[in-house]
Amino acid sequence: MIEQNGKWETRVAENADVGERLDKWLSGWTELSRSRIRALVETGNVRADGDIISKVTSKVRPETEYAVRVPPPVDDTPKPENIPLDILFEDDYVIVLNKPSGMTVHPAPGSRSATLVNALLFHCADSLSGIGGVMRPGIVHRLDKDTSGVMVVAKTDKAHQGLSKQFAKHSIDRIYMCLVRGAPKPRSGSVVSRLARSPNDRKKQAVVKGTLNNIESTDTGRHAITHYRYIKGYGKAQHASVGTPKISQMECQLETGRTHQIRVHLSHIGCPLLGDPLYGKQRAYATSNHPAEEAVRVAVADFKRQALHARHLGFIHPITKEHHSFDAPVPNDMQHLLDVLENLPVN
Repeated sequence: MIEQNGKWETRVAENADVGERLDKWLSGWTELSRSRIRALVETGNVRADGDIISKVTSKVRPETEYAVRVPPPVDDTPKPENIPLDILFEDDYVIVLNKPSGMTVHPAPGSRSATLVNALLFHCADSLSGIGGVMRPGIVHRLDKDTSGVMVVAKTDKAHQGLSKQFAKHSIDRIYMCLVRGAPKPRSGSVVSRLARSPNDRKKQAVVKGTLNNIESTDTGRHAITHYRYIKGYGKAQHASVGTPKISQMECQLETGRTHQIRVHLSHIGCPLLGDPLYGKQRAYATSNHPAEEAVRVAVADFKRQALHARHLGFIHPITKEHHSFDAPVPNDMQHLLDVLENLPVN
């Protein structure tokens, strides 16, 4: 098998090899799996007569020298980085902070640096809980990269265990501010379902068919409960009854905390988050000739993330047993949207 040393290993195709699918042939003499060959092709580590190959499905050509390189392993251990943190509270056991949008919580493929973990390693030095492992030290829960708001991180293993128990019991108070298209019916309620990976898109989660308000119908996926309420409406939806806003401000309270839970649930009830690239309908904001409508159209088009902000977090301190409650101010980009929306008629 080819070693992970970064050296090119070559072989010239013989007549008997011609026409065979490339990944299958390469896998045969390199002793690498076809999925590994595909990954090497995608990263420019497979060549034919010196030219980078882009398709694993191409056929082996006669009298062609093929070269394969397996790069040496990279140390993925997160490194401390001097990134400013907006700290709301800190003691010897926990740190509560306001995470900005655009920051990934922990390192992952495609996002190895400039994460919250990198910032925490610099700020806290060696005083982070190790329960989350090397890649997620101190991380008890997380927010999506483009979701802003308040988070709590554990600095000791005992604090990590205490917070984890509260999350498992769903006793943590988590309230999110949302800006959505349309308005929910009814104006307040709960979305109860099971969530699982979408069969059509591996990046997405989806409500398991038949589980809306019927989570006992199957064991597929994980049960998810979101409580919501309508706060305020802006504008009037076209071809809708009086009192139906074009955009609404909502508040969601999580009982469970599944991946993309609020984003999936709001989309499922017909109120996708503004700017959501996965679950929102990325249609343009339709306007009249009114200046306020045009200003909203521009603001919505310029908003490049889901309009979701974790504004409130409440929990029992895992060591002192005191109740703590924290609120993160509305970030500037969402505040700008709100300011523009205020110029529209309110329903």
